Amino acid sequence: MGIYVNPGNEGFAEISASDYVDKTGLLREINRTLGKNGKLTCISRPRRFGKSYAAKMLTAYYDCSCDSHALFDDKIISTDETYEKYLNKYNVIYLDITGFISYAKRENIPLRDIPSQIANTIKEEILEIDPKAPKDKTPEDCILHFVGSPGGKPFIFIIDEWDAIIREAKDDADAQMRYLNLLRGWFKNGSFTPKAVAAAYMTGILPIKKDGTQSAISDFKEFSMVKPRKFAEYVGFTESEVKSLCDMYKISFKSMKKWYDGYSFKNLNSVYNPNSVMEAIRNDDFGSYWSESTTATELMNYISQDYNGFSKTIAELVGGLGVKVDTNGFMNDLISFKGRDDVLTLLIHLGYLAYDSVSQTAYIPNEEIKLEFQRAVHESSHQESLERLKESEKLFADTISMDEEAVAAQIEKVHAEETSPLHYNKESSLRSVIKLAYYTYRDHYLQFEELLAGEGYADLVYLPKKDSDWPILVIELKWNKSAEGAIDQILKRKYPSVLQNYGTTILLVGITYDKDAPSGDKKHKCRILEHHISE
Repeated sequence: MGIYVNPGNEGFAEISASDYVDKTGLLREINRTLGKNGKLTCISRPRRFGKSYAAKMLTAYYDCSCDSHALFDDKIISTDETYEKYLNKYNVIYLDITGFISYAKRENIPLRDIPSQIANTIKEEILEIDPKAPKDKTPEDCILHFVGSPGGKPFIFIIDEWDAIIREAKDDADAQMRYLNLLRGWFKNGSFTPKAVAAAYMTGILPIKKDGTQSAISDFKEFSMVKPRKFAEYVGFTESEVKSLCDMYKISFKSMKKWYDGYSFKNLNSVYNPNSVMEAIRNDDFGSYWSESTTATELMNYISQDYNGFSKTIAELVGGLGVKVDTNGFMNDLISFKGRDDVLTLLIHLGYLAYDSVSQTAYIPNEEIKLEFQRAVHESSHQESLERLKESEKLFADTISMDEEAVAAQIEKVHAEETSPLHYNKESSLRSVIKLAYYTYRDHYLQFEELLAGEGYADLVYLPKKDSDWPILVIELKWNKSAEGAIDQILKRKYPSVLQNYGTTILLVGITYDKDAPSGDKKHKCRILEHHISE
């Protein structure tokens, strides 16, 4: 048993002894690839989404130097027909690339030398296990000798944080190329790969870096946050898993869903951030745990990219809208940005945005990430984003002070700036205008759209948070109707009647304009009425 060659099952034993959510079904999917054409798998996930847990699980299951029945006999994988066939039947090479990077930084070793360090370290461990292996040959030759010796078995390569060098050496093309060449030597080598590699499982934040327009290691099957495919249920916690945890620990499922749900994939609608769910349980406190992640501080830099219209995109996202994004051009690194789509695609891979593959739109998934975006916008040096933020904050102040003229002017400005003439009068566009205009609502409010209220649906309702003394806001934006008419609609449909548990004062805000007025002359008008629940 070594550190990297057949390291045993202690890593997963420690994990499974704590609050482990059974994800061993992933083993079934990898078992189906062993020794076959699709045996090379790369799964990319955001930080804190359980990547290392999965890597240690696979190591414990396949490693032939230990007996892992006690760890898996009560798990989901034990019911699969492949369970005994592959349990502890392979040699394993397990690598956590961040460990090599930490050592290199500590010893002032250039990152470009890490690939040689990795290869030589594996060779040294093979020679300790198999003294007859050729000392004067390459690490690959030593591995082949070990596999070909009596009782020898092929290897399963498990590489955690595979992309750490791509991220850490983002400006060092030589270091990246040396590392990719190391991987090519293992997994795209006609004389080595078929004989020595039973399967490979790589996991990291980024998909495999592209070489031109194709993956630099093209034989890998990739499963990412854009297209997780059959591995979607292993991205994070499913809804049923979170419900079970909430029942077990007597914690609010409704709050858990609001804070940490929001990622969705084809045939799987609700996926939760696993680290945040467990932190909320351990701390008995709902909030953002992303600020404790090392990637969180990078968000401000990414959303401050100076691409044409990008501030508008960020405002739309913070306002709760989905934005179209083309994910195909992203080069899977941290510097090769050609435009807004590449930045948005990176944010999807980092977990800051969720992605709907059907509509090809990105959106902020939940309250936790909304808070991180809000912090980033506040701290951003991007002047346009700051101006939008100030305008939205002022709009709230003007609404609360019932300055009808100022509210109408700002809604008119946002309507003109953010809506194309083709969609200017669409109902969905009108709602989007309000959301964009009031997008800093999270400081004091929870936002609800098409809220069932009285005898109809309120377009947008802002309910004050418990620690806020601000009034409830019910906002309607209409065309070809007087502002008073919009207010009358709110009252006639008895919207205020269902809001009595959320405050004592409601501001009814009606905004309207003439849709038939010439372009550029659609003057907006506003009427604000203070309504008390007792009335």
